[in-house]
Amino acid sequence: MIFFGILASIAVIGFFCWLLFTLAVFALPFFVAVQAGVWACHTGAGWLGAIIVGILAAGLVFGLGQLLLVVVRPTWARLLIAAAFVVPATIAGYFATLGIVRLTMPSPTWQMVFSIIGAIAVGITALVRLTGMIAADWSV
Repeated sequence: MIFFGILASIAVIGFFCWLLFTLAVFALPFFVAVQAGVWACHTGAGWLGAIIVGILAAGLVFGLGQLLLVVVRPTWARLLIAAAFVVPATIAGYFATLGIVRLTMPSPTWQMVFSIIGAIAVGITALVRLTGMIAADWSV
């Protein structure tokens, strides 16, 4: 039975890593959605209104980001727009990796090393996915 527990733990960690890499592009829209939802809830919209405002805000941020990446021509401006999406994904990747390695490693130095490696991997993956979505959706 211990063997199945170890295999299940590895499978769950693998699933969460896959989920992290898949959803990293949406870190900025998710943050905006949470902030807009909290604001709407505090202004009296209720929980249903807060959810609706959050979903609309996330869709607006993600759609605006994709539109700007298509419309804006200077490379430096495209890099700044992409960085607005990649930086939150990199930070989320750092803390997600840190949460995983804290369960498995006693050394704080190695925890930091693997967390930085994880952050870089998630940031690169988010950049590739973001630019891949633009190329697939909007062929210019």
